[in-house]
Amino acid sequence: MATSYGDDRQSGRRERLYQIIFGTDTQAGRTFDVFLLWAILLSVLVVMLESVSGIRREYGTPLRAVEWFFTILFSVEYLLRLYSSPRPLRYAWSFFGLVDLLAVAPTYLSLFFAGTQALIVIRALRLLRVFRVLKLGQYLGEAHVLMSALRASRPKITVFLGGVLTTVLMAGSAMYLIEGEEHGFTSIPTAMYWAVVTMTTVGYGDIAPATVLGQTLASLLMILGYGVIAVPTGIVSAELVEAQRHPDRVQVCAACGLRGHAPDAEYCRRCGVKLRGTE
Repeated sequence: MATSYGDDRQSGRRERLYQIIFGTDTQAGRTFDVFLLWAILLSVLVVMLESVSGIRREYGTPLRAVEWFFTILFSVEYLLRLYSSPRPLRYAWSFFGLVDLLAVAPTYLSLFFAGTQALIVIRALRLLRVFRVLKLGQYLGEAHVLMSALRASRPKITVFLGGVLTTVLMAGSAMYLIEGEEHGFTSIPTAMYWAVVTMTTVGYGDIAPATVLGQTLASLLMILGYGVIAVPTGIVSAELVEAQRHPDRVQVCAACGLRGHAPDAEYCRRCGVKLRGTE
């Protein structure tokens, strides 16, 4: 009987921890999430400051101490999430579970591998929890519409990128033959780099054609670059309009973000909210 009471007490403790750590419906849960978001912001700020050489020379030791404090704090939080979760393995392999693990791993790895501590900035991904804290889940439906448009655009954009890469190869090879090594085009890969920089209208200026024929080719490539920018934008925009016009193709719940409903479904199978486009 004492064992049963102990198990019930432990189960109740885990349930309370779950409500605080994973839930946002209680004051304690909201307070925990807001505290966590501030801790994430401060820890990312510490990593950014430590990357500045002057600040690192002056305040390197206290900054590293603060970083270890946040690492231990997030490590305890991660372990508490595993402890309180009804399905620890499912949480551990979920998107946020992997992000939570990667948020603390770089600091420990830095003890054995130099330079890995800079990967701590991955903690910024944990700020995605703000959608849950601020009840922004309804915007996930719009995100799914955008992702649907991007997926529908993938075949067209793949063909387009293939054409662009072919053009870059041809222009780079031609420029290598026209200008040669004496004008900075020391190889075909270097000339292809110049072609990419020119087509994207970036124009670093580190390599430039000197002959009339080379400048003519460069001018044509610059004009073509405007089309390179416009075409994928038009493709995605058209698919986005189509996805908004026929939201039943996506069937994403605007309330909880669940997708994968049947094409003729009118209500979300998880929360019961009426699906967009069925009104």
